[in-house]
Amino acid sequence: MVFSNLVFLFMFLPIVLAAYFLLPRMFKNFILLLASLIFYAWGEPKYVILMLISIVMNYIFGLMVHKFRNEIRYKKLTVALAVIANIGLLGYYKYSNFLIENMNSLFDLNIANEPLPLPIGISFFTFQAMSYVIDVYRRDAAVQTNIFDLALYIALFPQLVAGPIVRYNTVADEIKKRVHSFALFSEGVRRFIIGLSKKALIANPMGELADTLFAMNPGDMSSGTAWLGILAYTLQIYFDFSGYSDMAIGLGKMFGFNFLENFNFPYISRSITEFWRRWHISLGSWFRDYVYIPLGGNRKGAWATYRNLLIVWTITGFWHGASWTFMAWGFYYGVIISLERFGLSKLLEKLWRPLQHVYVLLIVMIGWVFFRADSFDYSFHYIQTLFGFSGTQAIDNETFLYMNDYGYVFILGILFSMPVMKWLSKFIYRENNFLGRWAVPIVSPIVYLSLLIFVTMFLVNSTYNPFIYFRF
Repeated sequence: MVFSNLVFLFMFLPIVLAAYFLLPRMFKNFILLLASLIFYAWGEPKYVILMLISIVMNYIFGLMVHKFRNEIRYKKLTVALAVIANIGLLGYYKYSNFLIENMNSLFDLNIANEPLPLPIGISFFTFQAMSYVIDVYRRDAAVQTNIFDLALYIALFPQLVAGPIVRYNTVADEIKKRVHSFALFSEGVRRFIIGLSKKALIANPMGELADTLFAMNPGDMSSGTAWLGILAYTLQIYFDFSGYSDMAIGLGKMFGFNFLENFNFPYISRSITEFWRRWHISLGSWFRDYVYIPLGGNRKGAWATYRNLLIVWTITGFWHGASWTFMAWGFYYGVIISLERFGLSKLLEKLWRPLQHVYVLLIVMIGWVFFRADSFDYSFHYIQTLFGFSGTQAIDNETFLYMNDYGYVFILGILFSMPVMKWLSKFIYRENNFLGRWAVPIVSPIVYLSLLIFVTMFLVNSTYNPFIYFRF
């Protein structure tokens, strides 16, 4: 079940909300936990057992770390075992096929390799569970002695399958005691509708075009068509990820949780370093706090810093998927960020500001080719076509056909990848402005309700509603 599914929108969510707010406070966590387990079990019930194993395992590790809090050697050993166990669980389901394939190829072996289905959201809930144990070890979070409260933190359905990656210490108090209000609930509904609109009205059409074009041979398309394909994917992945984060944050507010922001208009960045401060913020901060800083961060000299950046970014790529292309994508960003740190950023600052944005978008879109493609061979051929090195036409009739069919979506995507609503809000809510004081409170509910109705009509009439997170 996904948030943009009609069953979720008009059956699951209303039932959960009704039960949650009608029952006494003492049952609210139970309702949320039960709903979260049902939500996860909807597609593949057997993997609920896997998540329950993760919960029990990390609950025990947390208690052991707390028990040995004054015995450094045993405490370190326990947290090391916790990390190994979590990585082992994730590695078995996500990377074992990749490892066996490469061993067979490298050593000319014939190890049986039965494909393992990837449990939805395993990368997200494993990282959350692991960060809980590490935070207890660091004394950044108090140990949770109630296994049901820890289970709610790990399994909470708004952020379970696609993030944002929520730190335990940011929601620990809200698990025990949350504030509910009409204003917070209303804000959550608005945020959810915005995220749903991003997903259904922009990400889905862009994904449909990207899938069509990336299924073609790069040598059979013009450079213009290739650029449309990668631009479509660039918009799809942003509006899919950020839309899902908006929906998660909105759902959290409906139930009294305040999740941190996960996207901050990354495509307006002026450097790649800035881009990664704005894109998938929860993942970037996780790798910074739990991998980069423990490796030494930037505290051990320049060359150690570059080494650490390359290690962290390669791992980041591998986290996204068991593929050499994902690793290359991560390493690619590690090199560029290292170059910016080495001195490239100072040169960028001297450029005309629009050129800084062009630099970022060009780097990012080339990176998305490796992220989207299934092989290096396809990636390199696609990039050759982008820049006119494959001998194909610059623009053909197919390019104009796709521009005609999807032009309005491209315009919406480009427009709303910028903070236009923030700019508009500054104008509307300026002091003593009639719009902000009187018109918006009346018009706003009508706009959001109309948007929800329009999105529902779009979902009813569309057969294309992919779940991009199956890859992660």
